[in-house]
Amino acid sequence: MDFSLHSSIRGITKWRRRPTIHHSYRTPLLFTILITFALFFSFKTLISPSPISFSRNSGPRCVGGGGGGSPGEKFLWYAPHSGFSNQLFEFKNAVLMAAILNRTLIVPPILDHHAVALGSCPKFRVLDPNELRFEVWNHSVELIRDRRYISMADIIDLSSLMSSPVIRFIDFRVFVSTWCGVNINSACGTESSMLSPLNEELKQCGSLLSGYYSNMDSSCLFASQEDCRTTVWTYQTDNDDGVLDSFQADSELKKKRKIPFLRKRKDVYNALGPGSEAGSAKIISFGSLFSAPYKGSESHIDIHESPRNQRIQLLIQNIEFLPFVTEILNAGKQFARQTIKAPFLCAQLRLLDGQFKNHWKDTFLGLKQKLDVLKQTGSLPVHIFVMTDLPHLNWTGTYLGDLAKDSDAFKVFVLSEEDEFVAQTAMEIVNAGHSMKLQSVSSNFDGREEQCNPRSLPNVLLYLEESICSCASLGFYGTAGSTIAGSIELMRKNNICS
Repeated sequence: MDFSLHSSIRGITKWRRRPTIHHSYRTPLLFTILITFALFFSFKTLISPSPISFSRNSGPRCVGGGGGGSPGEKFLWYAPHSGFSNQLFEFKNAVLMAAILNRTLIVPPILDHHAVALGSCPKFRVLDPNELRFEVWNHSVELIRDRRYISMADIIDLSSLMSSPVIRFIDFRVFVSTWCGVNINSACGTESSMLSPLNEELKQCGSLLSGYYSNMDSSCLFASQEDCRTTVWTYQTDNDDGVLDSFQADSELKKKRKIPFLRKRKDVYNALGPGSEAGSAKIISFGSLFSAPYKGSESHIDIHESPRNQRIQLLIQNIEFLPFVTEILNAGKQFARQTIKAPFLCAQLRLLDGQFKNHWKDTFLGLKQKLDVLKQTGSLPVHIFVMTDLPHLNWTGTYLGDLAKDSDAFKVFVLSEEDEFVAQTAMEIVNAGHSMKLQSVSSNFDGREEQCNPRSLPNVLLYLEESICSCASLGFYGTAGSTIAGSIELMRKNNICS
């Protein structure tokens, strides 16, 4: 395979995480220092929720109050975080919450891996909802400014949901343009002035949506202060609304951390639906909507069925699995058929992140046992597709290095960000512009007017690797506890490669 591609495709290069501006001229030292301090303090004002004064007449306005959106349309915004698999899980929960509350869901961008971290729900150590929302807002604006923005709708196929009467969508960029009353294209490019009125307006909008302005008209915004420390959201569960959840901080944790929280189970429709304070608000802002099973309960959202609302019940079933867009699925099938060209095993090995870096021995042992069986029962060499966060240059001295050297018994395939195949797929995704097709569902806006031309291609390696692994006919070996492994298992369960 060719991993040497570094050239641009149609003038668009693979994007870097933090683009750097290079100047071709020299600046006097004093002038440089002054400019640096000016940019630093203006940047601090953009990302810090320090108190600022602005009247309602000059501040952000509600969507629909001055154009954009349907009359009476209400919206739901939330704060995704962590890696892509967690962000996708939160998106599914957001779809469910928006449908229950009859609100248009603001579809977020895909955030850089762990650019925003929530913390630990079991340890009751998480970001305050306002702080989390503001971090997500700033990172989202950064992605727009750096022209690295890619929507969840560009990667996940929402076509089946867009035809449903239960849920409506609007792209984050289109919503921000309407809510803030700005031309979002003006935010594109790192060369734009950090001191501009646009950045001040975006800062005000972000602070407001995050919940920092308590004097905002309640009919405009309700910023929820509930999080996994205080609330487990439920829906239509009898005799459950308002009771204490089964999982609470133990006495040792309460004493050590001085935790005042009591976790209660709350029906989301009763708490935030029609007739409630939140129900009249044009926008409801949530913090994290991530949830996971923990000690017989759920960390934040416990809605798995809706026996008295068949439309919501059907939606719960439909969002259990949301496939990638066709460009990614087709590329995965193409790689399996035209590059691997034989039945193969997929090995997903997470080795460097968090808890996984301490379990190399067990991870490699499980893979070795699976491959030993294939060696004895199948033809040689055994074809293996490996997706791992361990760089290829660091395979030496590991079990992966041994596999790569044993060419008689194994044939190993990998992808990298620099592979031409990855870049071509990224270009197809950019050209498809799936996220801009959301607007016809709920808005008069033409989303293409709010889309900055990308400076570079998005990183789609993870999605391609998952798609390829869904086609592994010899089986799948995933890292225990990895959400990526869970996503691949779900794809395989739904026969996405058939």
